Amino acid sequence: MDFKNKVVLVTGSSKGIGAALARAFAREGALVIVNYLRDEQAAHSVVQDCLDAGGDAWALRADVTQRGEVDALIAQALAETGHIDVVVNNAFRPYHFDPDQRCRFDAIDWASYQQQFEGAVQGAYNVCQAVVPSMRLRARGSVINMASDLAEHPVVPYHDYATAKSALVGFSRNLAAELGPSGIRVNCVAPGLVWPTQASCGTRETIREQLAEQTPLRRIASPDDVAGPVLFLASDWSRFMTGQVLYVDGGLLMR
Repeated sequence: MDFKNKVVLVTGSSKGIGAALARAFAREGALVIVNYLRDEQAAHSVVQDCLDAGGDAWALRADVTQRGEVDALIAQALAETGHIDVVVNNAFRPYHFDPDQRCRFDAIDWASYQQQFEGAVQGAYNVCQAVVPSMRLRARGSVINMASDLAEHPVVPYHDYATAKSALVGFSRNLAAELGPSGIRVNCVAPGLVWPTQASCGTRETIREQLAEQTPLRRIASPDDVAGPVLFLASDWSRFMTGQVLYVDGGLLMR
């Protein structure tokens, strides 16, 4: 894939899956905007990795749940680069995938749902509201929203997280239907458990082994495993795909 002269924004890309995505786009020649919230040092480390990989990169801080900060980020990026070709909405509220410590439905409060909804859907909404007008002017663009296979297959009922990701899929499909005539594609990538990440650090090894045994490919995904499907949906190779969900979980969920 060739992303030379392409500008790619990856939200929440100072670590984990987002960092792997940023590095992968850079290896294909993209200019990557590495968005981060708190860890400036980690973001600049990812920027250096991108430069070493042969691409270009730039770290910009913004809380994607705050519309004003997102508007400023997009305005700055457009002023410097002139366009944004690809957006990957990867940022989300902190979460821990620990089946032993998860909150059961009779104990969970609505605020927990709201926090996850704000991180997943409101964050993507803010970014898309800010970036879509410039994509419309160029009659092209690709948006990839990071969902989860838990939305379709709640092998562990993480109620608040999975519900928010389900809403993100619905948001993405409605956006795809509206923006298609403008040449803008919107798709989702839905990984299963990805390890190691901050979110999965609390998942016991025995649980990971059990999940791997249930997975046709017999292992858990790494952050790098998610990069290929995201780059595919961002590229012209998928130019006739929109409103789709790609499950990246080794075959645990088959659709």
